[in-house]
Amino acid sequence: MADSRILKLAQVITGYSTEIKPGDRVFITASPVAQPLTLAVIEQVIQRGGLPHITAGSSYHHLDLVPGALELLLKYGSKEQIQYINPFVQMAVDEFDVRIAIRSDVNTKALSNADPKRLALLRASSSELMETMMRRSAEGSLRWVVTLFPTDAAAQDAEMSLREYEDFVYGAGMLDEDDPVARWQEFRVRQDKYIAWLKGKKRIQVKGPSCDLVVGITDRIFLNSCGQRNFPDGEIFTGPEETITEGWVKFTYPAVFQQREVLGVQLEFKQGRVVKAKAERGEDFLLSVLDTDAGSRTLGEFAIGTNTFIQKFTRNILFDEKIGGTIHMALGAAYPDTGGLNKSAVHWDLICDTRDGTEISADGIPFYRNGEFLIK
Repeated sequence: MADSRILKLAQVITGYSTEIKPGDRVFITASPVAQPLTLAVIEQVIQRGGLPHITAGSSYHHLDLVPGALELLLKYGSKEQIQYINPFVQMAVDEFDVRIAIRSDVNTKALSNADPKRLALLRASSSELMETMMRRSAEGSLRWVVTLFPTDAAAQDAEMSLREYEDFVYGAGMLDEDDPVARWQEFRVRQDKYIAWLKGKKRIQVKGPSCDLVVGITDRIFLNSCGQRNFPDGEIFTGPEETITEGWVKFTYPAVFQQREVLGVQLEFKQGRVVKAKAERGEDFLLSVLDTDAGSRTLGEFAIGTNTFIQKFTRNILFDEKIGGTIHMALGAAYPDTGGLNKSAVHWDLICDTRDGTEISADGIPFYRNGEFLIK
């Protein structure tokens, strides 16, 4: 029997998240394992008058959603083959109206032993695509959403059964509710209050057992993540000033990037750049990512996770960065609509718990403590 929440997810991401209209060209990326959700999305796109296009590659590479294909490319491919961009993907990112990305890994550890230098080539090849996507998103000419179809591999990472994981995924999106869109609209109103309070502030300070950091936010814009670009969602975020970040942070959760897990990441910042970095495990990979390009040692994002339906770390950044009571920072590319200027092929979110007495202040005024907002 089909899970009714799959249809509800497809309805929410096509109607609320991306607001598909007649004539919209829609670029859908999904692997074969996600077929139930992919078909539901295609059905909804057609019913809304859109034009669905399906491919088994994401905006950042043409092979990454075909199980095992990217592993073969990284093992045997030449530099030119690794950096090749599918011309259809290029055209879609340049011209289409909507992008819907459905994640559904069948092996989340497939690239664990890939050569970091070859992974760096792969990252670098996507920089122009990422820049175009962020620019068009900021302009409003590209609407997009990233979501997930539950798989056994993702459930294993989360240390759950598949049924438990399905309940977790759909619960995080409030898809068990009669009207999930109404709940996300309530979510938006609540977060608008936090963003309004932060408007015009110049400095954020985070101080706690795992962090002592100052981040510049002068003339930067906090955005309200309420189910439109990510689904599920739950954060407020901005692009920090590129030369202001000072201090240190030890990320309390494992950092996962390109299917590699790095434990105990510690970073020290001076004048906006990472000047020292170490990790308890995976330090070589961490350093290779930091050296990807000129922008990969600078923060492109500072965010506070707000989804209280997500409390468990699952090794999937779509959910983990939204954990209510956490903050996260992304090394690399900034979203231009925040006012952020940093450019990079990297956008790596790293997460730190704040439910240990950590306090966040803006211009010296505390507004968040021990995982909860003080703003009423």
